Amino acid sequence: MAKHIRIYDLDMEYEVDYRNIKYPRIEFKTGRLFLVLPKNYEEASELIEKHKEWIYEKSLAIEAARNSAKGIKIESKSESELKNFVNALVEKFSNETKVGSKEIHFRELKSKWGSCSVKGRLTFNLLLRYLPNDLIEYVVFHEVLHLKERNHNERFWNIISSRFENWQEKEKELLVYWFLTQDLIRKEH
Repeated sequence: MAKHIRIYDLDMEYEVDYRNIKYPRIEFKTGRLFLVLPKNYEEASELIEKHKEWIYEKSLAIEAARNSAKGIKIESKSESELKNFVNALVEKFSNETKVGSKEIHFRELKSKWGSCSVKGRLTFNLLLRYLPNDLIEYVVFHEVLHLKERNHNERFWNIISSRFENWQEKEKELLVYWFLTQDLIRKEH
């Protein structure tokens, strides 16, 4: 059930999901505020208050991305074109970074463009087929780099910025395309 909160000049809906976890977390799944809380956690409003600056900034970024998405026309690759392109990029970036991927998988992911497991398995969202090639390259490099550097720490972002000086812009573009692809999926179903 949706709840409401006001942060500065924004009225927001949010949902709470109680799970068998140790620590609370705040997410923006598909642009909506979502609290994932340990069972018996009673300080949801305190958690929001503690992170209200981050929530506010993230909300503004999401709204800007949604507005930017309005003027973009999506083109698409076939699934096989996407897989061939990504596989070639994984090979190229693995050689450049001197890491090896054990497995490459493709499927529709609900909240991200790609992932890298601790066992070295790379999974890419099939929705990447709607992105321009430069954004696909960024996502693939990002995930391949996780084979070398697991966390989004300073070293990770230094390596990213050595190849993509404008990585912050790429991240913003990915958010724009996220909403475009989600709208496309809703229209198809």
